[in-house]
Amino acid sequence: MARISQILSDRELYSVEKDETVLEVASKMATLHVRAILVLENGELRGIFSERDLLSRVVVEGRDPRTVRVEEVMTRHPMTIDESATADEAMEIMHTNDCRHLPVLRNGTVVKLVSMRDLMYFDLDRKTEEIRHMRDYIQGAA
Repeated sequence: MARISQILSDRELYSVEKDETVLEVASKMATLHVRAILVLENGELRGIFSERDLLSRVVVEGRDPRTVRVEEVMTRHPMTIDESATADEAMEIMHTNDCRHLPVLRNGTVVKLVSMRDLMYFDLDRKTEEIRHMRDYIQGAA
């Protein structure tokens, strides 16, 4: 079974500081093509900010993204997962807690961010490879 560390081996860690404005953070997310970003304070995890937070806590509430600080609207105390956990364990945590992103920890320090999409693409790639192997086997046996 694949570990989170294997799935995200080449992934960069993107983050923002908690005092940045929502507009600054949303702009950074758009530039990086990410749907969620970690919110840190001096390297320590304080929360996560996602498109869902932007929509429900800023847009719907009519707040000004130029003045609202991300710490005011981020998801605080997000569920986390250790990098040694399996993809299935990550999916279970996401399903149970109705979230799409999990900060990944190594020795208690955040090192990556895994998304539901990461896990689904990994699973799809694995299944595609299995199908290719089965086809090769069947064609070789014929």
